[in-house]
Amino acid sequence: MPDDKQGREDQARTAERRRLEREIAEELERADEPEPPVDAADLAAVEADLDAVSFPATGTEVVAAVGDRAVETPDGSHTVAELLPDADGETFDSPAAVRARVQRPTVAGAMKRVVEAVGRPPNTAPRESQWEAYERTFRELEAIDEDDDDEGIRVVADWIVERARETGTPPGSRDVRRRAAKFCRSNGYTVRDDEWLGV
Repeated sequence: MPDDKQGREDQARTAERRRLEREIAEELERADEPEPPVDAADLAAVEADLDAVSFPATGTEVVAAVGDRAVETPDGSHTVAELLPDADGETFDSPAAVRARVQRPTVAGAMKRVVEAVGRPPNTAPRESQWEAYERTFRELEAIDEDDDDEGIRVVADWIVERARETGTPPGSRDVRRRAAKFCRSNGYTVRDDEWLGV
């Protein structure tokens, strides 16, 4: 495309269209997921408390605003600070993004641990898409019905943190998916090639 006003506008429209297509595809994938175990009123209260926060916001900013807000789950009560990283290493685009993370406490706890451990040292920061891939991998592990105690999430989170400490860089999303698939197969859980973990 030529580098003129029309070319830049075309590129912007194309980028926006692709972003919307990705969001729609993600929503369609999530349509089959079970309802989260967090009370809807708690989630609405968290989202309402975020009105004072300017988005996009870092985890540190969100925790500062609503970190002491409690949410009830079948496993007990958790504060938002226990579920979101108190770090600048991850950015939330909107209150809805915060709500989506908090509604899955096991996944949120794993992401908090990974983000805080990996941090954002120069030249090794994961891209947002990499955080999203980590989170999706954790959600896939959470969806394994036979693994009621979500051991796979803990195993993979531990592995990510260890690899980041050993190498100085966080592992790639494909490597994380492979590690998750290895856990599943070694514990007798089926992983098909056409699934997210089937790398």
